[in-house]
Amino acid sequence: MRRRSPTSVSSELMEKGGGKNQHNRLCLLASLSAFFWIFLLYFHFVVLAGSAVNESVKLDPTPINPESKTPGFVTYDRLPDNPVKSSPSGSTSEIIPSNVTPSNIETTRLETTSTSSQKIEKFPFTRALRTVENKSDPCGGRYIYVHDLPSKFNEDMLKECRSLSLWTNMCKFTTDAGMGPPLENVEGVFSNTGWYATNQFAVDVIFSNRMKQYECLTNDSSVAAAIFVPFYAGFDIARYLWGHNVSRRDAASLDLVEWLMKRPEWGIMQGRDHFLVAGRITWDFRRLTDEESDWGNKLLFLPAAKNMSMLVVESSPWNANDFGIPYPTYFHPAKDADVFVWQDRMRKLERKWLFSFAGAPRPDNPKSIRGQIIDQCKKSEMGKLLECDFGESKCHSPSSIMQMFQSSLFCLQPQGDSYTRRSAFDSMLAGCIPVFFHPGSAYTQYTWHLPKELYYIFSVHSRG
Repeated sequence: MRRRSPTSVSSELMEKGGGKNQHNRLCLLASLSAFFWIFLLYFHFVVLAGSAVNESVKLDPTPINPESKTPGFVTYDRLPDNPVKSSPSGSTSEIIPSNVTPSNIETTRLETTSTSSQKIEKFPFTRALRTVENKSDPCGGRYIYVHDLPSKFNEDMLKECRSLSLWTNMCKFTTDAGMGPPLENVEGVFSNTGWYATNQFAVDVIFSNRMKQYECLTNDSSVAAAIFVPFYAGFDIARYLWGHNVSRRDAASLDLVEWLMKRPEWGIMQGRDHFLVAGRITWDFRRLTDEESDWGNKLLFLPAAKNMSMLVVESSPWNANDFGIPYPTYFHPAKDADVFVWQDRMRKLERKWLFSFAGAPRPDNPKSIRGQIIDQCKKSEMGKLLECDFGESKCHSPSSIMQMFQSSLFCLQPQGDSYTRRSAFDSMLAGCIPVFFHPGSAYTQYTWHLPKELYYIFSVHSRG
């Protein structure tokens, strides 16, 4: 007997029962159609209408407190059959759930206010961001808060100024807000005013005193775009670079970080809005190990300090939390007009030397080209040399240095103990074109002040 397939069996059964179930099919189709239209109308008038009410309440920026200038946003998760309360004028003022009493409304408002406050506390830096939106405030987005550090981190160091350098008495250089004593224009090299005997490592004091004159200081840290830490980091490490163990070199940095982390201002962004300034090179703050023979301290390697930004006279190309700023020069003009007068004077000078160099050899460094430069300056009739060494030297005389640079077309700026030199900025001030022998001397350093695309306008980079 041949076996029937399942499909043939099903078709036969359908043919036999076709007349009997015809009426049932029509009833089923009518029921499904009616259910579909009922569901569609319910979805349109109940579900969508309820969502529209919810959205209108969520997006209505009506202040919770009518006297507050900050909009508060009221949100009801469920508003079934919410009546609309109208004002006498006929405008809709509030949407109130049918099961909500006046006392419940007040409770809901208080809870919403509390929630809004919690959000503000969770993101307190938004207050600082909002200051930018206030177009009537000239300091919007520019406010700076200055930490009131214990005096051991700054002023006490100046009281012990003789200990700030092993070879130089820094006491006179910390006077006049860090600019040093005024320079007399005996030889006519300087202007009559605005010139000071400024030490190249005095940035700590200079910047801190300038910050006191900043027009947008604030006592409210919550509106500050940045927070300044007036720690004299450069002076601190300069005291202990030679002849002191790592514990002594690290002590003030560790104390500073501990003090900062206890402050409420630190908790807002974990120090990412904090910055400090030091008149030393970055390598003085980047000791790699705790070996006594290693150089400097580990300030910039402390986990908390890594969040802060540090402005130094020589930065690291391989780290993102320090930024190069120019060495201070002898010129501190009081107004823009003083700068323009000086620039005009430098442009009109006759320069009798093709090139010049002020510096000392580095015999212990086989990679240094200073020895070759000194030899060429001595042999050339177009070059001028100002030899520097420890003790009395014309290199320590601001007038001698500036006079030579003002008489030169090119000023050679090879590496010294590090990539950068204060002499490069003295030469620019004198209108002498600096010649660099390493990209790290300027090209990767002062990107805030000397845009890379303009380097070749004012400098020459020797690859020899």
